[in-house]
Amino acid sequence: MYIEIVPNRNSCPAILLREGWREGKRVRKRTLANLTDWPSTKLEALRRVLRNEPLVRPDEAFRIERSRPHGHIEAVLECTHRLGLERLLSAKRCRERDLVLAMVIERLVHPASKLATTRLWHTTTLAEELTLGNADEDELYSARRALRKNSRRATCARERRCSTT
Repeated sequence: MYIEIVPNRNSCPAILLREGWREGKRVRKRTLANLTDWPSTKLEALRRVLRNEPLVRPDEAFRIERSRPHGHIEAVLECTHRLGLERLLSAKRCRERDLVLAMVIERLVHPASKLATTRLWHTTTLAEELTLGNADEDELYSARRALRKNSRRATCARERRCSTT
């Protein structure tokens, strides 16, 4: 099937949907529909369907608003997970652990101060991966202090258990 435009002498051309085939050495064609009254957008869509093309090109269907790098963040997150860095920081997932982990990962990817770290991790997908939201440098310092305090408590408890046995 194909769309053919047939010129007329004194009027607008006829736009026809046709089917073609061969009978011996002759080419035959049959008109299936008259598409003269169709709007041009509808005709173009039918042409694309007949050519087995997509109706909407991806660049027409989607508009890229922003694109942030993700691959290197995913690689470092996977490495920290395999190494067990998350469990070293805190046994249970909490905001403080996520903040310190994000600080470590951001320092690996973009070495900078804590203030710059909070500004830089929104240029990648790190803040979304660890659901950090809008954390500031004061929150990073307090998260680090809280994890250090919990770590000291766990170490003291371990030492007490070891000394009693």
